[in-house]
Amino acid sequence: MRSRPFMFTYGVMLVLGMAGTAVAQDNGAQQSSARQQLQHIHTPQSIDQELARLIEDLELTPEQQQQIRPLLEEHHDKIQALLDKNPTASRQELAPQIHAISDETHHQIHALLTDHQKELEKAMQQREHKGEENRRPDPPAA
Repeated sequence: MRSRPFMFTYGVMLVLGMAGTAVAQDNGAQQSSARQQLQHIHTPQSIDQELARLIEDLELTPEQQQQIRPLLEEHHDKIQALLDKNPTASRQELAPQIHAISDETHHQIHALLTDHQKELEKAMQQREHKGEENRRPDPPAA
């Protein structure tokens, strides 16, 4: 059974585009790098989207919003640095490091939540686990 922190981390990763949306194609196609797969969904706008979702789902106070935004920005910057440092690595190769970065961010955010918000977080995780949470669609083809 997966732990609650893992499920929250998984949810954050889904929203930030770190898991589940860009799957490497089999059928003989060359596997693209994590950077190529994530470049269209790992953007500064993803920070705003994630913060907006957390504000709504967890009823964040303005003070919490000011504390959480830098954590999400740091998460973005660390993932971007990892992609920049490993431009040809696959998502599978980078997954452990991405998970570690997301885990750290989750723990920092979780520490800022009230007991009521932790209950809301638990409900959010259950929705995500059941596939009811909205996932960001892939952008239209250029």
